[in-house]
Amino acid sequence: MAVEKNVFDPTAAIPLYQQVMDVIKNDIDMGTYTPGSKIPTEFELADAYQVGRVTVRRAVEELVQEGYLTKQQGRGTFVNAPKLKRKIRQRGDVESFTDACAANGMTAGARVLARHVVKATPTDASFFGVDEGSELVVIERIRTADGVPIMLENNAFLLCDHGYLQKADLSDISIFKLVADTTGRAPTTSVPCTLEICRADVETARVLKVPAGEPLFYMEAFFRDQEGHPLIIGRQRIVGSRYVFDI
Repeated sequence: MAVEKNVFDPTAAIPLYQQVMDVIKNDIDMGTYTPGSKIPTEFELADAYQVGRVTVRRAVEELVQEGYLTKQQGRGTFVNAPKLKRKIRQRGDVESFTDACAANGMTAGARVLARHVVKATPTDASFFGVDEGSELVVIERIRTADGVPIMLENNAFLLCDHGYLQKADLSDISIFKLVADTTGRAPTTSVPCTLEICRADVETARVLKVPAGEPLFYMEAFFRDQEGHPLIIGRQRIVGSRYVFDI
């Protein structure tokens, strides 16, 4: 146990449960509790901190709500990977996942799961300005930060403009940067861009290494280039406990 006894002040202006929260957060930041590790039980924490179990339970529940911890029924409470911050502007600049990781001092990774050629749906065709059924190339990748899975990424492009993506090495790179370097076209706006909550199905949970049913962000964004022309449709499933959107 990282905390010495009798370090809390019940007469302080800060509630006792918040003092416990601060200590647990500090232990996470200092590496005492590493991402994926199990923290002591409420009984063990209460005994070590010499506070009531109700106080510990409130602190743990608040840390779960803030995304620092995850409770797994029958197994215990586990430390989540560090959150990332990313600016999402529906009518402004677009920041790539790779740049978001760099801004947080983390290394972005990418692994291709699948490449498909599919027929454009009415929604896709309307955005790209092509006939329904036109061919799109869809790239599915798992994106990581410091090796921790963060999102299941699906990006769709017109095959006639981006056939090179069928064979390009897309490991550990920004697909936005590759497209810009190859075509001179960079995504600069995402209109429309929507964000909602979904839950991880069994397969998504497996690749993201979260429990089935875990809350995820589902983001759908329609990216245009610097000339306002349609470029990419992105549909991403993002681990809510590992990501923060700064909107």
